[in-house]
Amino acid sequence: MTELGDFDKYQIEARKTAIYPDLGENLWYPALGLAGEAGEVCEKVKKVYRDNNGRITLDVINDIQRELGDVLWYVASLASEIKISLSLIAQNNLGKLSDRAARDKVHGEGDKR
Repeated sequence: MTELGDFDKYQIEARKTAIYPDLGENLWYPALGLAGEAGEVCEKVKKVYRDNNGRITLDVINDIQRELGDVLWYVASLASEIKISLSLIAQNNLGKLSDRAARDKVHGEGDKR
């Protein structure tokens, strides 16, 4: 997937696999799932340092890739719940980052840098 529109294709296909209470009117399920899966990504990274002295193996890369896929699914599901396309989210994010870079405001804190 190389074009921003591919995000929308992913979102449509991911939605076909969504099975949870009140589908279409439920923010909490995908939001909590997203937090859980992001935590699993962090756990995989933590264990690289705890158990492998920071050495990243192919198995670790594959594990992180699977968890990132789950993160993406929940992002797509949450976006679908609020009726926003992933490509719009991606475009807006790239615009925000580009604007920050142009103003030399990439570093720092706060949502409205």
